[in-house]
Parts: sequence; structure tokens; C-alpha cells
Amino acid sequence: MLTALVGTTIAPWMQFYQQASIVEKGVRIDEYRYSRWDVILGSVMVTVVAFFIIVTCAETLYRGGVRIETAKDAALALAPIAGKYNAYLFAFGLLNASLFAASILPLSTAYTVCEGMGWEVGVDKKFAEAPQFYGLYSLIILAAGGAILLPGMPLIKIMFLSQVLNGLVLPFILIFMLVLVNDRELMGEYANGRWANVAGVACVALLILLSLFLVASPLFS
Repeated sequence: MLTALVGTTIAPWMQFYQQASIVEKGVRIDEYRYSRWDVILGSVMVTVVAFFIIVTCAETLYRGGVRIETAKDAALALAPIAGKYNAYLFAFGLLNASLFAASILPLSTAYTVCEGMGWEVGVDKKFAEAPQFYGLYSLIILAAGGAILLPGMPLIKIMFLSQVLNGLVLPFILIFMLVLVNDRELMGEYANGRWANVAGVACVALLILLSLFLVASPLFS
């Protein structure tokens, strides 16, 4: 669960999307500090939101002995415990998260693949200018939409295991990022400082320990 929590909060796709969006927005060096504050404030906000999600679920669902197997179960379970308007709020939040995921996650994949292949990318481009980018983006949305419509799909389990996989993959991506941001020839004055490296290395070390524990735990159980 810890690995999944990290995987969903600092997901690998976010690292690729962040750099691709900054490139596409045409952020200049003199505007770089605004992008940094955007990331810092976003990181703080997502942690606060995640904290209150955990607290709210503990105080309502867990205390009420409610077991959640689907997102529908969570929405229905909140109504008698926390009031019908809270159930509506949960439903709206779920819709918002779904629209976000349906648009941003395929977009980050399309960015990554097309940049790696040297194809034209960007939502400001026309389809004729970036056919591979828009084609891959559309294909991922259709494939994902089709998959979740299959009868009997264990959506909660799929969601959980995908975040565990994110947590397992994340250390490899962060290690490469740390190597890049410490390359002074590449980064110049924007290379990582001492405290940024301490925080980054500590985060990677913790993720590696969690991953090793996750892989080794079935052997001991």
C-alpha cells in the first residue's frame, strides 16, 4: 500500500509530462522560477489532499466497517455515513479525476513515445502536422475505454496494482533524473544544490527499500 501511495503521488508519467508541458509552453529561462513554484505548490497541495482523503476514509468508511470493492461502493457507502451531499461530492470528484486521467495520462505517453521516436508533438499542432502524436493519443483513450467496459473487470484491483507498478518503476526514472540535474555542463547554474540532492537521494533510497521489501515479502510470508 505504501508503494502504491508513492506510485500514485509521484507517478513516473508525471515526470515525463512535466518536462514535455514546459517545453510545449515555451517557458524561457527568465520564467523558470515560476515553473519551479508551480511544481512546489502542486506537490504540497497534492500531499494535503491525499492526507485528507486518508483521514476522511478512516473516519467514515473504515470506522463504519465498510469494505470497498468498486468506486460505486464508496459513493453509496458515504451517503448514510456522511450525508447524501457528501456522496454527490465524491461522485463529482470521481468524475473530475476520471476526466483528468483520461486526458493527461494518454497525453504523457504520447509525448514520451513521440519525443523518443523524433516525431512532431504538441496539442497546439494540427492533426496533419503531428499525425503520430494524435493517432497514439486517440488509440490509448479508445483502448483504455474499451478495457474498462469489459464485464467483470476488477477495476479497483487494476487501479491498485497499476500504482504499485508505478512505485516500482519510479526509482529508475528518478535516478536518471538526478544524474541529469547534477550535470553542470548540461544544467549550468540550474544544477541541483546540496539540499535538493539530499532530498532527492533520500526519496530514491526510500523507494528502493520499499520496492525491495515488496518483492521480498512473499518469500518471508
